[in-house]
Amino acid sequence: MKFGAMVATRIDDWRLLVDAEQLGFDHGWVPDSQMIWSDCYAVLALAAANTSRIRLGTGVAIAGTRIAPVTAHSIATINQIAPGRVFLGIGTGHTAMRVMGMDAVKPKAFADYLRVVRALLHGEEVEYTLNGVTRPIRFLHQDMGFFNVEQPVPIYVAANGPKALAAAGAYGDGRISAGGEPFAVFTNNLARVRAGAEAAGRGFDDRFHTAALTFSCVLKPGEQLTSDRVIDQVGSMATASLHFWWELYRQSGSDAFIRAEVRDVWDRYLAHVNRIPQARRHLHVHDGHCTYLMPEERQFVTPELIRASGGLVGEPDEIIAMLREQERAGLKEVTLLPPMALARECYADFAQHVIERY
Repeated sequence: MKFGAMVATRIDDWRLLVDAEQLGFDHGWVPDSQMIWSDCYAVLALAAANTSRIRLGTGVAIAGTRIAPVTAHSIATINQIAPGRVFLGIGTGHTAMRVMGMDAVKPKAFADYLRVVRALLHGEEVEYTLNGVTRPIRFLHQDMGFFNVEQPVPIYVAANGPKALAAAGAYGDGRISAGGEPFAVFTNNLARVRAGAEAAGRGFDDRFHTAALTFSCVLKPGEQLTSDRVIDQVGSMATASLHFWWELYRQSGSDAFIRAEVRDVWDRYLAHVNRIPQARRHLHVHDGHCTYLMPEERQFVTPELIRASGGLVGEPDEIIAMLREQERAGLKEVTLLPPMALARECYADFAQHVIERY
């Protein structure tokens, strides 16, 4: 099992990735969300220049906000600073697009985006279409130090739906999922990735990376999920589950997917959102997203929501048992995104009580 540290992308917090390296984390992930955080590539450049071991990448880059050649160029530039320890996490834009009131990139366009990025990152020429015009493109000046496509930049695709999972198999070197998935769900999704790889004529083996974006809180002996310390540490990610569910509900018009144990929390949250004028809900739903817990949303962080959100919450032995079970399913990395104000504390606590013992 590998361990990843994800940061809320604030320009000064590249130092958190230096800390994560020193604490023993394997990967540092920097999200790309232009309306709520700093620029991910600026943070990655600073982290790359000030670390030597930890692997660094986007967590995740967004296909809808940058054209494919720009994304490939940006991550290849970071690879020039930290050759051979850079990866590209990429997705369709759950937050980056929806915080502007826009939908995420459609599956067909996303797959084509991945096709172009993969070819460019391998130094190849590829057919690229922009504004209805198709032309062959490739990186020029590849040997002059502007960017690095000599050392591989693996692509880790954020995928949960069937078409995105197939695209991860066709064009990706790994997958990152949102939250810890139950054993059956994880194995079913991995089978979809494998089928996508086979349909594209690609091999699929143990080199394919699997990661899960999640959160953690190492409980003290006898500590309850209702304690203020626990809510402070997990609240920003637990409520992000509500934000995600609301987007699913908005798109489908149905909330049948809500589990019984969190139905009461969901109903109260939905009533809370419905009080906001419809045209402005996208500005409120993602406020604080994965960064801090909105005071008015603290009421929703119940033990049931914490458990349903799939975090690594428990005493050290309990968390290690969770990790062993996920590893048996085929998961190779857990990536932690703590609230911004408590990031150092959360990383250090997890490193001391879990990583050192795992």
